[in-house]
Amino acid sequence: MTYAKILEMRAQSTKEKLGAGSKICLLSSRDIFQAIRDQKMIMMACNIRIKHVVPGIMRAAQELKAIVGFELAKTEGNIDGGYTGQPPAVFFDMLIDYADILGFTMPFFIHGDHITIKNTSDKELEAARALINAELEAGYTSYCIDASFNQLADNVRITSLLAKPILAAGWGLETEVGEITSVGQEAHVTTVNEATEFTSGIMANGVKPNLLAINNGSKHGNYLDGEEINIDLVRTGEIYEAIKKQDVRIAQHGITGTPPHIMRKFADYGIRKGNVGTEWQNIAHRHLPAELMSKMKEWTKTNNKNIKEATKPFKAEIDSIPAKNIQAIVDDSYKAAYEFIKAFRADESASYLNQHI
Repeated sequence: MTYAKILEMRAQSTKEKLGAGSKICLLSSRDIFQAIRDQKMIMMACNIRIKHVVPGIMRAAQELKAIVGFELAKTEGNIDGGYTGQPPAVFFDMLIDYADILGFTMPFFIHGDHITIKNTSDKELEAARALINAELEAGYTSYCIDASFNQLADNVRITSLLAKPILAAGWGLETEVGEITSVGQEAHVTTVNEATEFTSGIMANGVKPNLLAINNGSKHGNYLDGEEINIDLVRTGEIYEAIKKQDVRIAQHGITGTPPHIMRKFADYGIRKGNVGTEWQNIAHRHLPAELMSKMKEWTKTNNKNIKEATKPFKAEIDSIPAKNIQAIVDDSYKAAYEFIKAFRADESASYLNQHI
């Protein structure tokens, strides 16, 4: 099948989902990252665990004429909804509804973040395939296959297997080498040799990614009190220089809590996608009704869980909080998104894309 035919089929599928005459600009991240790969700007991808932050993010992107992405990781939005209670179709529809209601016309992508494969068992592979299929059917336009928990050779093999239907559909592909850990955990920082060997390996199998996520010292989640932020931008730059010859750029995970003066440097080191997740949860939690937040904390304590896992059992109550609380979340998320977009040098990125795609 020719690429032109794939584009035609893809456009028709998107049109059917969005409706005739829609001005919503949902794009493949493959097209976006190919167009901006040599520009020192970073596309912000937002993990949306609580939906009330979306209008604020869209408002900031609209004002700054910025491209933005929305995403859920496997744990957040699996077929059963993960810990946020949002299966792929529910997440997709929520974003499209907001874009329609708000008149959001900036380019954006919907990303399946961290489709993790933690071992080489058939069960783990089939679970990843099932999630990819559900996200493809829902309308996601971007995917991250994360087999970084495995040995490098297995990572190459698994990523190559799972990427084929994504690439055949013309969607964007992010891959990962070097497991990105949570706060409080030690991790091995990705080496240049690991990055180049992995990238060369999957490309030899006919898989060309747009982005490579690496471990450069960042962490998922909120940093602990007193915990130092050690993001190795020198190593990041070395990896970027090595893989840019293969037309691959860097995806940065674990940004919440990173000082702005460090974020403003990211784009100089080949980073073109920046994932922001826990920040939006923090904003939502700050403005939830006190009684609801107390119930969530009590549930967390009783069940020995992380507070993020309270999202699903309390989803109906979170979704229906009073308008004043929603507005506070929207306003706070707008301010944060505005600052991230500026730090990522992504203002006017939509204008650039319009000229060069």
